[in-house]
Amino acid sequence: MAAQEPSTRKKKSRERFAHPEVAIPTATRKSFYGHGIPGVKLEELAGKLIVIEGADGSGRSTQINRLVKWLEATGHATVQVGLKRSTLVSEELAAAQEGNILSRTTLSLFYATDFADQLVNVIIPSLRAGFIVIADRYIYTLMARDLARGADMDWLRNLYDIALVPDAVIYLKVSPQTLVQRNFAKNPELDYWESGMDLGLSRDMFDSFLRYQSILIDQFRDLQKVYNFRIVNADRPVEPIQNMLRKWIDTVLTRG
Repeated sequence: MAAQEPSTRKKKSRERFAHPEVAIPTATRKSFYGHGIPGVKLEELAGKLIVIEGADGSGRSTQINRLVKWLEATGHATVQVGLKRSTLVSEELAAAQEGNILSRTTLSLFYATDFADQLVNVIIPSLRAGFIVIADRYIYTLMARDLARGADMDWLRNLYDIALVPDAVIYLKVSPQTLVQRNFAKNPELDYWESGMDLGLSRDMFDSFLRYQSILIDQFRDLQKVYNFRIVNADRPVEPIQNMLRKWIDTVLTRG
């Protein structure tokens, strides 16, 4: 077998270690869903807000971790936000949930406060600095949960009229049967709130989980009609979903 020419070896070496092509973000005209945050100049928000929605067990965390690595490898600074990550109320919210004693309205307001604090102190400053903000769930999960508990849609829209409209929203939809198996693969017990036990759907937590997650899927379908986000069948393997997400996000980065 003939040895390769030096120039050929160098070319293959360059190809092997070449950096991925960097998509240069284009500034997007931002808007709020309602009145927004007073004093915020939307034209200054040069970054992108990308939301990944989905239940626990939908593969949301895995997909986000891979997206962040991909974005940072292509030269984009990223920031992650998510539910119960506010420095203002996250600890209090977690402690209150442990006792399973929160009223539905109190729980809604706790989560709304958590969201508002992150919006003001993390999301908006990061977008102003040109970062790609990846939200591990956003107001849609909060609204779906509240709607499942009988909340009024107009009340919820007023509650979250401070929210920024994201540049992209992707909901990873997984069947309740798959979700329950994935949750058991990680933990020996199902979560009280993720099973909707406060709704009295069933005394059996397994049965309540299946019923509650079915209700949430229906709520997300209704919300999609209002907010026009993408719904992805996430019962499939990780890689094809990740490839699809990257294509969509690459388009978002270069869309003005």
